[in-house]
Amino acid sequence: MGVIPTEETHVPRPTGKLFALRWKHEHLRAALLGAILVFAITIMFMSLLQKAATKNITFIDNGISKMFETQSPNVLGFIEEQGIHVGPHDRLSLSLTDSLEEGGQLVIDRAVGVTVRADGNQKVTYTTEDTVGGVISSLAIKLSDEDRITPALGSPLKEGMTVSVVRVRKEVVETKYPIDFKVVQKKNEELEEGKLKVVNAGKKGLVVFKTEKVYEDGKLVSQEMIEKTVAQPAVQKIVAIGTKKKPEVATLSYSGPPTSAEARVVKLNGQSVKVKRLLNNVTLTAYSAGFASTGKSEGDHGYGVTSSGAVVREGRTIAVDPKVIPIGWWVYIEGIGFRRAEDTGGAVKGKKIDVYYESESRANKFGMKRGYKVYVIGPVKPSAD
Repeated sequence: MGVIPTEETHVPRPTGKLFALRWKHEHLRAALLGAILVFAITIMFMSLLQKAATKNITFIDNGISKMFETQSPNVLGFIEEQGIHVGPHDRLSLSLTDSLEEGGQLVIDRAVGVTVRADGNQKVTYTTEDTVGGVISSLAIKLSDEDRITPALGSPLKEGMTVSVVRVRKEVVETKYPIDFKVVQKKNEELEEGKLKVVNAGKKGLVVFKTEKVYEDGKLVSQEMIEKTVAQPAVQKIVAIGTKKKPEVATLSYSGPPTSAEARVVKLNGQSVKVKRLLNNVTLTAYSAGFASTGKSEGDHGYGVTSSGAVVREGRTIAVDPKVIPIGWWVYIEGIGFRRAEDTGGAVKGKKIDVYYESESRANKFGMKRGYKVYVIGPVKPSAD
């Protein structure tokens, strides 16, 4: 027969080692749960702190606006955080050490490089000004009302732009000029033909011109007459011209051809006249004192005055070549009569004589006549005596 085992009727009591393990297991779990809870609370707290430290900032870069979230406490931290480049001439609305506040704004104005030309100098400057007028003011360049600025003062600045200041100066200059007096001829029936008498000597006048001159950077660029004033009017010169005539011999008889060596006697209606020289085949033309013949108009200086200084007179004055007929000598032109050599002319050369007429139309109608005989008498006009 075998041995019948006996059953234990109670749970065996734990030993000390088992109890320690059980206690350690239960407390380790509690400690782990506590640690997890502490970590979670720490994370949540840090998240709350981080959220509290984050700020919304409006950043305006050269007019372009953009929103940023930042935890940086000041401007310098924000710029470094966002990698924003700030040039040496750029301008910030806040200093680098200024604090950033929630909803705050930071503005950066970018500098542009412009060339400024003024007063003979040229300078490249970097500025954050918006307009040409702003950079001119920032450089303390003084402007006058006449100065010209290119581009205009209100023009916006652009990178690489050239701004030019042209100094404009205006001045008014007075210049005085004499006014020649007019020579007025008046006929005098009591004065012998060929004689002149000055009734009024005449007096020059004075005219004042005001001229505006414009200088740009010291150089004269334009001038304009802005005023003309007669300060003193001219006084006419009045010359009396004798019109009293002597009977003129109509016919001429000639006793023989004279030579240049000695005078020969010519009969003029029974009157003996000494003739120094005979000119054959002389060409005759005519002229007047008008513009068509002399290039002068009535009222011009020297109008009606011959090269010898005598005033022209119809029936007396002729223009000659002084190499052929001396100035001041009398001649007799066949078919024309006695005339006095008082004038010269550019086209009067050799055996050519220009006969003076008061009427320009009559002078033109006279035309050109050839084959005339001219008797050269001398400085004294023959008289009946």
